Amino acid sequence: MGSRGRARRRALEILFEAEHRNTTPLSALQRRREFTDQTINPYTAQIIDGVITHQEQIDELLAQYAHGWTMERMLAMDKSILRLGAWELLFNDEMPDAAAVNEAVNMAREYSNDDSPGYVNGVLGRLQDLKPTLFL
Repeated sequence: MGSRGRARRRALEILFEAEHRNTTPLSALQRRREFTDQTINPYTAQIIDGVITHQEQIDELLAQYAHGWTMERMLAMDKSILRLGAWELLFNDEMPDAAAVNEAVNMAREYSNDDSPGYVNGVLGRLQDLKPTLFL
């Protein structure tokens, strides 16, 4: 796994920690910096900053296109993966759209339950299809 992949997974851990502990991603990131010897890759910080900056828009889109699931009902891991994937898809111009969706699906396959990869693919695939019409 390359440095971007490791950075992405570290960002997922931080987003999940924030969701699980009912704190902010920034607080979780600061906790990692203060209390662990983990290296925080610049791309990890970029993802966290991007998700924080655009979380309201991302959550609105996820709530709108996650058919039958409210944000409160989603698994914390799936919500974290979807937020990260949506940021890479919609707000990171350096990341090809298909790669953003694929990376999120792979994280769901690795870190969540058996239904999650298909769910993540469906939600982010829908956002990918609608991306040209979204006013971000």
